Amino acid sequence: MKLDVLVFAAHPDDAELNIGGTICALIKQNLKVGVIDLTKGEMGTRGTVETRKKEAHNASVALGLHYRKNLDLGDSKLDNTRANQLKIITEVRNSQPDVCITGAPHDRHPDHGKATQLVLDSLFYSGLQKIDSGGQQPWRPEHILHYMQDRPFEPDFVFDISETWEQKKKSLLAFETQFNVSEAGEEPETYISTPSYFKQLESRARYFGHLAGFEFGEPLKYHNGPAPLSSFDEF
Repeated sequence: MKLDVLVFAAHPDDAELNIGGTICALIKQNLKVGVIDLTKGEMGTRGTVETRKKEAHNASVALGLHYRKNLDLGDSKLDNTRANQLKIITEVRNSQPDVCITGAPHDRHPDHGKATQLVLDSLFYSGLQKIDSGGQQPWRPEHILHYMQDRPFEPDFVFDISETWEQKKKSLLAFETQFNVSEAGEEPETYISTPSYFKQLESRARYFGHLAGFEFGEPLKYHNGPAPLSSFDEF
């Protein structure tokens, strides 16, 4: 399936957590958007592979995604190997996205930075003619963006998610074992499971929205150097 935008995430829920509002807004603009989860999140403290698979499906419905796939590259084992690169290259060449969005190069969770470097290398190699992925044509996205995760950075853009903030929240709440858990039950409480973490998410979205003149915003960094500009119409 040809996609306009392809989002990469280290774990199920990373896309919803960090770029979910933007995804919803792009889909409302009639763009085709897909998500590639690199792992099943099997090393997470809460939930199981089976519950997180079901949660990811429900979150995909909430977002309105056109495509989602889990590459199962191994949670906490995200090695930058040719085998793993080829799995990503196959997805990129199959969907031919104009824009790819991936995580920040450096973050609190080691998997996030490792996932981003793996994706960046794969996107470059995807454009090389002599790298074979089963007869597919080479493809490299025109633009690459990074979404903010736990560690803040100075953004190049802030995407307006004022109209999709509630939809983003709905997609996050689909991960019932991970977010806004009022009673821990038999599973340990985690950094992201408490209701107070949801308040932090809202505060960040309001802060970056305020910087750009929106109610809610999601920060993005442009990977390919200075952002191209040929007309002030884009302002």
